[in-house]
Parts: sequence; structure tokens; C-alpha cells
Amino acid sequence: MILDRRTVLTGAFAGVLALPAPLRALAADDVTRVDDLIARMTLEEKAGQMTCLADSFRPYNPPNPAAGIQDEKRLTDEIRKGRVGCLFNGIGVVGARRAQEIAVKNSRLGIPLLLAGDVIHGLKTIFPVPLAEAASFDPALAEKTARAMAIEATAAGLHLTFAPMVDVARDQRWGRVVEGSGEDVTLTGLFAAARVRGFQGRDLRRDDSLLACPKHFAAYGAVAAGLEYGSVDISDETLRETHLPPFGSAFAAGALTTMAAFSEINGVPATADRELLTDLLRGEMKFRGFVFSDYTADEELIAHGYAEDERDAARLAVLAGVDMSMQSGLYVRHLPDLVKSGAVPMATIDVAVRRILYVKTAIGLFDNPWRSLDENAEKTRIATAAHRALSRESATRSIVLLQNDGILPLDPAANRTIALIGPFGEDRDNVYGPWAFYADPGKGVDIATGLRAALPDAARLIVVKGCDVARPIDGGIARAVERAKNADVVLLAIGEAQDMSGEAQSRTTIEIPAAQQALADAVAATGKPVIVLLRHGRALALHDGVANAQAILATWFLGSEAGHAIADILFGNVDPSAKLPVSFPWESGQEPFFYDRKSTGRPVIDNRTEYRARYATTDNSARYPFGHGLSYTQFELTDLKLSDAALRWDRAIEVTARLTNKGKRKGSEVVQLYIRDRVASRTRPIRELKRIQRVTLASGDSMLVRFSLSRTDLQFVGTGSRIIAEPGLFDLWLGQSSVDGLHTQFTLYAQEATKG
Repeated sequence: MILDRRTVLTGAFAGVLALPAPLRALAADDVTRVDDLIARMTLEEKAGQMTCLADSFRPYNPPNPAAGIQDEKRLTDEIRKGRVGCLFNGIGVVGARRAQEIAVKNSRLGIPLLLAGDVIHGLKTIFPVPLAEAASFDPALAEKTARAMAIEATAAGLHLTFAPMVDVARDQRWGRVVEGSGEDVTLTGLFAAARVRGFQGRDLRRDDSLLACPKHFAAYGAVAAGLEYGSVDISDETLRETHLPPFGSAFAAGALTTMAAFSEINGVPATADRELLTDLLRGEMKFRGFVFSDYTADEELIAHGYAEDERDAARLAVLAGVDMSMQSGLYVRHLPDLVKSGAVPMATIDVAVRRILYVKTAIGLFDNPWRSLDENAEKTRIATAAHRALSRESATRSIVLLQNDGILPLDPAANRTIALIGPFGEDRDNVYGPWAFYADPGKGVDIATGLRAALPDAARLIVVKGCDVARPIDGGIARAVERAKNADVVLLAIGEAQDMSGEAQSRTTIEIPAAQQALADAVAATGKPVIVLLRHGRALALHDGVANAQAILATWFLGSEAGHAIADILFGNVDPSAKLPVSFPWESGQEPFFYDRKSTGRPVIDNRTEYRARYATTDNSARYPFGHGLSYTQFELTDLKLSDAALRWDRAIEVTARLTNKGKRKGSEVVQLYIRDRVASRTRPIRELKRIQRVTLASGDSMLVRFSLSRTDLQFVGTGSRIIAEPGLFDLWLGQSSVDGLHTQFTLYAQEATKG
């Protein structure tokens, strides 16, 4: 479905099409201005608007290999010629103003540049990695942190961030699990929308509004064996039911750009997939913004074996629906000749350019090319005390208490010695996590610093490294064991380094590195109580001295305030309330693993395991399931009730239960509602999350939690890719994780049965 001028005008002024609100609000003068520019542009200038290059005026580009133009002089010349529409991954107002001045004052048409960057979980103030923040099960918190990121990013001269990543990730071997919101469709959709709202704010023309770019369209999280840049072989039903809905949530929240995936889907690379990027994205999903390629992904069509050469790659990408080519330079080099030869219609180019210029118009760039380029804002809005406080709050809300025999919380006033053992005790190089390359090194709070600040007597903390992240240290284990024996309690700070998660960090084994496991086993053998502080960007398979610790905290990569946040949880200043957005397997070999799997014809029932769907070494369950997370208090759900056991076709039922804090402390719980379609024309998952509600209660207090369910919550993708709901019996659980919980059933009645 090609978006021509008439289509855009119809949507912009009549609201017939599902255009995002900022584009619906374009004034007639804006449309006229864009039309006038397109009429005056040369083919080379049109291709320039469709080109995004690395920012050589203020270079930051560590996540990607060097490619294309990498020096300011050449880039300046390209901008003067109108051959660049967007710069990315540079920050700083002075350099940005210099680049923008060249575009506005020295190019023929004066079209301003769009300035983009990878602000994934913070600019200077670093918040928890997205996967960690998803553990809060609180989209409102993510909206707040995204807003803070936008304030800092725009103060540093950016208009757009290549975030949020909304890929549903079900294989923990994939390194980019860390960038998303986990394995569940509903949770990922909630966080996708929240982050888009937070980044963009209420008014795109404000100088602190940051365009969002949900990625990677589509199903990048389904790469085979969790292998980065790998292939995806997927049914249409799974694509539509699992991987597309979070994008729909992001677009509904107002996202005006998206990015095509590196991977192929069913033999066609996403960057050249017209069925995906045009028929589905623009036709069915009604997306009206523009599409970026990923970094040099159009050029990589050659390596895929899908394009003959650069010229063919550019042709395939633009015809598929990629509007802006990132870093390869293929569009500038080849689109003019492709149009002149008739291989690419001029109308295709004009549609792409119009999409890009409409987005630039929507954020007010033509009226104010200097928006988000204020040196005073750069001095006052970055790394503020308020943002640090929010980072600490977000970090504490992201820590998951996986197990606890009662040892936590620790009393900071108790007269006991604490041994902090492990490579991350005093480490500041790995507190931020991957994708935080704008952050100032060494300014994150390490664990030891956070603990000392919380202890009345800092001398009671003994720190010993024991080993490096991946290698033993001569005598390291012996020294650690000696310190452990002389301590009352051991904090074991172990896990992954930040360069073990993120892009290009697929791993065949998702376990604690061998050197650290040996350290953990030796410390556990002393018999002293051990509290494990896991640092990680994915779910891990835990073993022996780690798995059997008295308490385990999943602390992820928590950002700038990591040490303080960990101390807040350890000493009970904040009650842990986070839940796992990913399932922790028993073994690496269980991956891909996710809670909403199918039962198979031979499920494990009542511990009967022979000739059942299980591995020979473990059954098909999780050590710590999706949605799991303990508290320092005790919550109890009772009195599950439905307003009606019959759900009428066009009605809703109300689900209620009473949540009581039976413990001695104030705390927060996340109540989770799951369903199962018992019999359907396609097999359905054993559970599906449909609702979450966070509740905070004082000791002894209770409240009634309420949810509403309708037929649309029961829909799935059926034959012919149609979204359907089928009458029949449904299970419903209300619980505190994806296992167990209060159970009841209801019946969806057919439409005909509701007449009269």
C-alpha cells in the first residue's frame, strides 16, 4: 500500500486513516511547504533526505563497526550538497549547531537535519537496563524514566532515540534480551507504549520531546538459537500473535518511526521484505511514519545472498519500504540512477521523502531548526539530582528477590562483619550495563560504596575480589575463603560483565563463568550464610553454591545508582517488589524457554515423567518462573470471584479478589491475571498474562483488586491470519507469578446465544 499525497491529506485532515496524532495535526501550510520542497528537490537531494550517517561533528559510535564516512570534512561537504537527512550517535550542542547551520544556511534548500542517537537506558544519568526495569512490572515508572532520558538527550542536541526495543525475547542466549521487556507479549506491549509516551511527551514540538523509534520490525527476538543477526523461521500466526502486538502498542502511543530488523523472516531479509514493511506495516497496521534500516543492513542484503550488488540492494530496500538508509550510503550513491533507469519509480522516492519531511515538520524543525540545541539546557538539564534520585528509585524497584530463607533484610545496626566477595564488589566498570556509551566512566556507584554509605560503621565491611569475571586470580579463592570464615555473613557479588550482554553477545551457555562458580562453591563450603547479588542482562541457569545460597537477589545492571539501590534492598530501606520478566531455566539447554508454551499431547502431570514432554535431565519447568519475585512481607490472595460465570459475546465480566498484607512490613505486590483457552481450533498456551495490578499495603491492610475481561482479551490468530475468539471454557488464575494462584473458570458464549 503506497502512501501517496492524497492518502496523507485524507488522513491528516479528515482522520480517516490511523495516522498518529502529530501527523493528523499538520496544517495546510505544512503540507504545502513539504510539497513545494519535493517539487524543487533534485534526485540527489531526495536521496540525501533518505540518508542517515554517523555524526562526525561530535563522534560517538562505539556499538558499530566503522563504515561509510567517518570524518567531519567529508561529512560537511555531503551536507552542503543536500546529501544527508539525518545524523546519528553524536551528542553535544556545539557540534550539533555547527552541523545544523551547514544544513540550514549552506545547503541549497536549507532542510534541517534530524539528529538521532542510541539513548537506550540513559544519557549521562543511567537507569536500569530495560529488562531490569521491566521487572518493576510498572509501566508508569518506565514512562517517568523515559521522560528523564528525553530531557537529557534533547539537552545534548538529539531529536530522536533508537528505542524502545520491543522485541519479545524467548531465548536467553540472545544478547539483546537485555534491551527489551522480556518474554511476554502483554508486558512488552505495556512497556513499549509507556516508553514511547515518556520519550515523546505530550507535544512533539517542545524542545524536550524525543522521537521514539520502536525496533526491530519484526520478530528479531525470534532469531534461531538466539544467534545475533541470525535467521527467523516463523509461522504467520506466531508472528502476528507474539511479535507484532508490541509494535502496535508503540504505534498507538504515537511513535512516528520504526526500524527494520537485521534478520530475515522465512527466507526474506526484513530490509527487503515488501510484504512485511509495506503490505503488513503500512497496509494492515496503518503505520504512517517512516522506516529506518538498521546499521548498513541494506548493504548486508548482498551478504545474505539476496542482492547481487550495492545497486540491487538499494533497489530492493527502497521498494520494500525502507525510507531511510543508515550509514551504508547506498541510497545517495544509487537511487538517482535507479530512478533514471526506471528500476525504481519516482513516486516511491517521493513517498519516502514526504514521510521523512512530515516527521521533521511534526517536531517543528522547519519552524525552529535550533530546537533542542540550547547550551543553557545542556548545562542545567543533564545529570541532575532529580534524575539521580529517579535512577535510584527505578533501580530499587527493579531488583528481584529470587529466594530468601529469612536472612534478608539485614539489620545495618547489627554488630556483625560483612564480607563482600566477588569481582563486582568494588567494580564500577560494569554497573551501567550495555548501551550506555554516553555515560561518564567511573561515576556509577559500586556495591561497596553503597554499602559503606548505609552502614553506621563502614569498617565492618570487608571486601575481597576472589577472582576476575572470567579468570581466577592466584590465591584469590584462598583469601576469599579466609575472609568468609571471619565474617558473619557473605555477600557474593557475581555474574556477567556488561560486555557479556547486548548486541553481538549471543552465548551458548547462560551460566555463571567457571572462575566465579568455583569461588562461589568454595565460599559456600565454609558454611557461612551467603547472599548472592547477581549481575546480569538475561536469565541465568544457576548451580550449586549459587543456587543453594540463603538468599539471591537479581540485581541486573542497575545504572548510576546501583550500589545505593542494592544497599536499600539489602538493609530493608525499600521492600523488594519486582517480578521476573523472563523465566530462569534449570539448565542452559532448555532455551528457548518461556512460560506461555504449549502443553503438547504428553504434558508432565502429577509428577509422571515417563514418555512425557520433558528433558532426560530436567522437566520442562523453570527454576524461577516468569512473574516470580518475593517480598520481605507476606501477601495473601483470597476470595476470587467472577461477576458471572458466563461471558457474553459483547459484554465483560469483572474479576475480584482480596489481597491482604499478612506480614509485619509495608510492601507492594503485583497481582497477575492469566487465562487459558481450554479447547480451540488452534492449540493455545498453558497460560497467558492478560492483566497486572501493583498494590501497596501497610501491614495488616487489605484491598479488593478488580479486573475486567471481555471477548477481545480472548482473541487469537486463527486460520487465514484472522483474529478470532471462540466460544468455550476458559481457565482463569489470579496469582503472584505464572504458576499456581487462585483458580476459577468461565465460559464465553457465542454471539447467537446472547440474543434476546
